Amino acid sequence: MQIKKAIFPAAGLGTRFLPATKASPKEMLPLVDKPIIQYVVEEAIASGIQDVIIVTGRGKRAIEDHFDKSWELEYELERKGKHDLLKKTREIADMVSVFYVRQKEPLGLGDAILTARNLVDNQPFAVLLGDDIVHSGTPCLKQLVDVYNKYKCSVLAVEQVPKDQIHSYGVIEGRHVEDNVFRVLNLVEKPKPADAPSDLAIIGRYILTPEIFDALEKTEPDKGGEIQLTNALKILKEQQAIYACQFEGKRYDTGDKLGFLKATVEFALRRPDLADQFKEYLKSINLD
Repeated sequence: MQIKKAIFPAAGLGTRFLPATKASPKEMLPLVDKPIIQYVVEEAIASGIQDVIIVTGRGKRAIEDHFDKSWELEYELERKGKHDLLKKTREIADMVSVFYVRQKEPLGLGDAILTARNLVDNQPFAVLLGDDIVHSGTPCLKQLVDVYNKYKCSVLAVEQVPKDQIHSYGVIEGRHVEDNVFRVLNLVEKPKPADAPSDLAIIGRYILTPEIFDALEKTEPDKGGEIQLTNALKILKEQQAIYACQFEGKRYDTGDKLGFLKATVEFALRRPDLADQFKEYLKSINLD
């Protein structure tokens, strides 16, 4: 069965970027001239996704407006002869079918996925977290889809992370089965470095089978009252195989201020229309 649907959890409060996110969703923070969430949606489309399901919350209306038609803006661009900008604006609304569901309380990633259950319709599906932007030749999600097509099981994106950062991630214990692919033997949510089973951390790309929903319903909330997807995956692992794909590409954690700044600089430097002038500017900086 093809992976046609993708869930985008976007109901978080974005507290790490306050006060910028007090009235504007963190997913709408711009990387050069596109909001973060658009990069991730474009990755999903390039990986074969046809239906995008965005899990929103209070104060996230700007996301819905971004992927909708903007008649007034289109009219003004048409009137002023700005046809290139008009084309880009129309492409955003036409790129994919987008559906929305509200997560009424921020009760964790697992709860956000569970909220979208009725829209998935008992099919395998993708989950993409907007904080993780991946620059790669083959889209990161497409790499996971290729593994799914071979093994027909849930697939997690993983990458090696330094020991001093391992406590911020879900971590797998895996058995290597082929290039960049592991059979998952165990998962640990945010372990201490000494307790981590490996240095392979789960990042924000998943292919999940529909049985994950029953596992999520059986998952007890953690100490903070949140339902952790990693804990539900441990339940699912007892019923069916789970694989991990060590993807090829460079990930940027745009949910972190330094990661966001790095992504902004490097994405700008990859732009032919900006690179030369921006390089010259960076060379000229003198803060004294």
